[in-house]
Amino acid sequence: MSDIWFYLKLGLEHVLDFNAYDHILFLAALALPFTFKSWKNVVLLATVFTITHCLSLALSTYEIVLVDVGLIEFLIPVTIAMTAIFNILYTKMPTGKKNIGLHMVATAFFGLIHGFGFSNYFKMLMAEQENKMVPLLGFAAGIEVSQVIIVLVVLCISLLIINVLKLSQRLYIIIGSTLILLITIPMLIDTFPL
Repeated sequence: MSDIWFYLKLGLEHVLDFNAYDHILFLAALALPFTFKSWKNVVLLATVFTITHCLSLALSTYEIVLVDVGLIEFLIPVTIAMTAIFNILYTKMPTGKKNIGLHMVATAFFGLIHGFGFSNYFKMLMAEQENKMVPLLGFAAGIEVSQVIIVLVVLCISLLIINVLKLSQRLYIIIGSTLILLITIPMLIDTFPL
């Protein structure tokens, strides 16, 4: 039982680590277009991200799929930038044309990439483990809890800025996504494969 708690805590720390803020940036970008009125959609997206993140971890842990770490390190900020750019484009779409389908497909794909980014460290941790399923489930639970925390924080910030400060949701999404994009650019430059 202590194993599952260790991996649950590891999942929490993996996402909430401010030194490795790529996860937080991605989730902030993912949650920006949503409000508490559509909280189910953003929690669904976070869950899809968790599932695909853990799927790629499992594929790597069981050595079914091996991916170049350098490429993944570059693709992680690419996913953040693409999500931010999508948000800006999303604000220009007519309300009737907006649906969660494209968000879901992109989130699933990006979850796979982010999972492969953590897989080498996770494999080292599990090298001595016979049963790899319990650590994977504990880690997935920790990731999901921490992602819901981040999504709730972003939704609270959205509520404050849109309803209290009276900034339009469209402008809020554009400003927030632009800031995320600007923060991501140095990550893209640092990880660009030469």
